[in-house]
Amino acid sequence: MGAQSTSTATPLHLFRMTDGLIVHQALSAAAKLGIADLLKDGVRSTTDLAATLEVNDDALYRTLRFLAGQGVFHETAPRMFVNSALSQWLRSDVPGSVRSVLIYRGSPFYFSPFGDLLYSIQTGAPALEKTHGVTGFEYMRRNRDEGDMFDNAMTDVSMLWAPGIVAAYDFGRWGWLMDVAGGNGLLLATILRAHPALRGVLAEQPAVLERARQREFWSPDLTGRVRFEPMDFFEAVPPGCRAYLMKNIIHDWDDERARRILLNCRRAVPDDGVLLLVEYCLGGENTPTVGKTVDVVMLTMTGGKERTVREHRELLTSAGFSLNETVPLFAGCHDSGSETGVRPLLTAAPNRAATVTER
Repeated sequence: MGAQSTSTATPLHLFRMTDGLIVHQALSAAAKLGIADLLKDGVRSTTDLAATLEVNDDALYRTLRFLAGQGVFHETAPRMFVNSALSQWLRSDVPGSVRSVLIYRGSPFYFSPFGDLLYSIQTGAPALEKTHGVTGFEYMRRNRDEGDMFDNAMTDVSMLWAPGIVAAYDFGRWGWLMDVAGGNGLLLATILRAHPALRGVLAEQPAVLERARQREFWSPDLTGRVRFEPMDFFEAVPPGCRAYLMKNIIHDWDDERARRILLNCRRAVPDDGVLLLVEYCLGGENTPTVGKTVDVVMLTMTGGKERTVREHRELLTSAGFSLNETVPLFAGCHDSGSETGVRPLLTAAPNRAATVTER
């Protein structure tokens, strides 16, 4: 919802903005129940769906009726539903599905801390730690189901972004590429497929690497071109590559801990190498953007933050890098203050090296 002018603003505008809570949780419930999968072959009644799912018929109907009003599912006759163009993306068997993301976002792990957002505003500390008693990463280490749920959600997000990232930059020029904290490795696998001569390293926590090895996108043609390196990036980043990639890593951390990660990257990146960051960049205008939304998510969940291009430059410089260029993925993000909320790819070279020439 865009900003309202003084002449058109009413109390109802604020009231209606809170409806997002209901939409959010209804979508998550539909995703977890697998409604879209059950409707993939056509129209079914809520009575039939409720019997299959062992849920309350009337409650299911009211929820699907509400979502149909949002364009998610269609009610073709009384209490008869079919998938819509939107709900197709809730199917688990469709490339580009966001089902895992919506399941994750509706889970108590993700959703509950926002009930304590005021705590984050008062203290600057992540509300998640108040809600769950430990950091989010520690909570996932202790609870395998939540860790798997997070991995699945981040893999779905990577599937959405990977084609744009691959198209925006010539990774093949570097010979070896390390994906630092690359999760299940979907992005690295996509890059390797696009550049047959490139070799890669997936550097991650040991438990994450174990799950990554089991993923279906590591086909036999890729396994000979990738290494799996256990890593704690607060201690060290493995050497051995010319290019190092981090997607959505620096935004998880405050400036002090982000600088620590970047300093470890600087020790690993050779003087003729490059560090590649995929992060949101915030502009100066107070307009609704994905980046500003994610910034509040970071405040609440991790204690991290989204940054402007200038803030990224200052952070990188403090760790021994020079920011060379911002490469748009789907739209521009520039120092001018304009903002789309779309993540660019930031290229940074060691200060002691010659400037890397980009296409």
